[in-house]
Amino acid sequence: MSDYSILIQGIKRKTGIDLSLYKEAQMKRRLTSLYEKKGFRDFREYFEAIQSDKEMLDEFLDRMTINVSEFYRNAIRWNVLEKKILPQLLEKNKRLKVWSAACSTGEEPYSLAMVMATHIPLRDISILATDLDAGVINRAKVGLYGERSLKEVPKSIVSKYFVKEGQSYQVVEEIKKTVTFKQHNLLEDRYDSNYDLIVCRNVMIYFTEEAKDQIYTNFSKALKPGGVLFVGSTEQIFNPEKYNFESVDTFFYRKK
Repeated sequence: MSDYSILIQGIKRKTGIDLSLYKEAQMKRRLTSLYEKKGFRDFREYFEAIQSDKEMLDEFLDRMTINVSEFYRNAIRWNVLEKKILPQLLEKNKRLKVWSAACSTGEEPYSLAMVMATHIPLRDISILATDLDAGVINRAKVGLYGERSLKEVPKSIVSKYFVKEGQSYQVVEEIKKTVTFKQHNLLEDRYDSNYDLIVCRNVMIYFTEEAKDQIYTNFSKALKPGGVLFVGSTEQIFNPEKYNFESVDTFFYRKK
């Protein structure tokens, strides 16, 4: 058995995370640089160290999850959400059930709240935001971001929903209150149902085809008929009908 296979099996036993469902070449590259930096010779040696060192395990989990995010990432798509998708959803229901999956450090669910607030009062907005990594969830709850994260945010939104603190920007409490953060593994944990909108962007590219198929199937089951899945700009679904979806705009899929 290869040392990488030993790591895969050990991590699954210890954390429930199945690394075999992540693209192997990308994951190996990312983790090799980590264990070499720590002075280990191979994956087997590295896993033995992880077993007894919680700090090292947390660092491993942080490295294997993809925590690159920013507000209004690919702003043109957020404009489509605001001007086209949300009005259609709100015609049917004024209290939308919304999930930001693989939310990383919180930029995405907070962006969602800000966009939804152009249509409905903040008190009527409730967003579930989930991620595999407890560390990034804790950072998301704080809601403090560097200027680089805000580069695509309209100036009017920055002045309305952020407070400048030194070189950083703090999300205002009214926005933070609209989002509930929880830990969730897209490949292992149960999905809730009857969502009007699920946003999951820029994470599927790291999964195998088998894992993507499983997640898209579960997203479809989690959406109510007419509900919409919003994916990242490198994650077009080429066979949406397989998951009972139809394309309503680029990177937006409605459940039939």
